[in-house]
Amino acid sequence: MTAWLATNLVAAALLPPLLLVILLAAGLVFHRRRPRLSMSLILLSTAALYVLSTPWVGGVLLKTLEISAPVSPDSLQNAHAIVVLGGGRRVDSAEYGSDTLNGISLERLRYAAFLHRASGLPILATGGKPGGGQLAEGRIMQHVLHSEYGLPVRWVEDASLTTWDNARLSAAPLKQAGVGRIVLVTHAWHLRRAVPLFEAQGLDVIPAGIQFSSTRIDSILDVLPTPAGLRDSTFALHEWLGILWYKLRSFFA
Repeated sequence: MTAWLATNLVAAALLPPLLLVILLAAGLVFHRRRPRLSMSLILLSTAALYVLSTPWVGGVLLKTLEISAPVSPDSLQNAHAIVVLGGGRRVDSAEYGSDTLNGISLERLRYAAFLHRASGLPILATGGKPGGGQLAEGRIMQHVLHSEYGLPVRWVEDASLTTWDNARLSAAPLKQAGVGRIVLVTHAWHLRRAVPLFEAQGLDVIPAGIQFSSTRIDSILDVLPTPAGLRDSTFALHEWLGILWYKLRSFFA
């Protein structure tokens, strides 16, 4: 078992929906011997599933991770390069006949292309092959930008497995090219974890987030459980868990 797989298995057990399944299963196991504990676990897992599945709670949790407003065109004038972080792949995609980017990566890539056209800044694409597959995220992003957007990619980092790796492995080629200030493109909820990692490598970072969250309740649908609500809550809790893990890793390093 690889370290990447082990880390992700532990994370899955600490996050919904698997954590809620574990709590519910524990409640059923203790049903006869500890009826009060059993009922408490069942109610806790059920209530948590409902709350975390509402779009409003998902939005509130994601909002706690946002550290900046949308990037302004003026701020791009002081930058030297755009760095776009890979967000995942679809391995062995049937319709493409090979690995391809998932929706999260494509959203980031589209915004990086938008910023490149607005500024002319060179692009670094970073992402390896977490979970296996044939093509690294960085290489797929390079191909998509070239073949579908008609844009060049100056640097490709294709060995990283984590955001920590993204920062560590991207810093060297950037510094060799004299790059000191970057525009970091990723989802707004990912910036709180990603920005400090790149800053720790000696780079000045201009956060360029996408998909900023809303905390408004616009209709009754915002407080009803949906798959998208649970996804957003899981994304947020995953980020906070990752931030905690990186702090512990730095402390004991």
